[in-house]
Amino acid sequence: MQRLSFGVLFTALAICGVTGDAAPAKKPPRKASTQTAPKKPAAAPIATPVETPKIGGFMVPKAVVMRQMTAAEAEAHAIWNLRAGLNVAALQCQYSGWLKTVNNYNSFLAHHSEQLLASQTKLLEHFKRYDGAKALTSFDQYNTRTYNSYSTLDAQYTFCAAAGFIGRGALTLPKGQLGPFAQKRVPELRAAFENLPLSPVLAVMPFAPLIIPPINVPGDTMALAPTP
Repeated sequence: MQRLSFGVLFTALAICGVTGDAAPAKKPPRKASTQTAPKKPAAAPIATPVETPKIGGFMVPKAVVMRQMTAAEAEAHAIWNLRAGLNVAALQCQYSGWLKTVNNYNSFLAHHSEQLLASQTKLLEHFKRYDGAKALTSFDQYNTRTYNSYSTLDAQYTFCAAAGFIGRGALTLPKGQLGPFAQKRVPELRAAFENLPLSPVLAVMPFAPLIIPPINVPGDTMALAPTP
């Protein structure tokens, strides 16, 4: 029997994997998994409130800012603002016969003539208190600025609608009660420049029939011919 050489024997054992000092066979690398991790559900988008677009723009004038007033002067200021707003509506809103802004204004002058005259007197006292001998000039400037503060084409439709409702509402008032009404409604009339709604009370209030003939307040030259 032939003897195998040591080298041949060692080679044979190495091939069979029985050598004690041989390094362990390397495992084949794992294949990358083709499965992807489940995606987290996307967060629900945050709802953004939609704002009502405002009509007010660069052509909308600002309200006249007064110096400190007494309660009676503040009421007179509100009444005079209401008068100015309704007068501007009579001039600018004649495109709609349904609003009757001319008739409203003329009837407003007639129905509330005494309180309008009293408000004019109270405002003159206000300017005399601040400006002394220049009170008439200050009152004229105040008048011009107040009327201009309601003159705009930037929000004409909303302003005219508000003036139509408010003008009719003023005619339902008993004489002598215009002050509280004006203080509540003048802010609404100005809010119409910014496309804000009328109060629910004003929007549904009953309107008195226009049976008062149009006349002028003493010294007033702003009355207009009634629309047919």
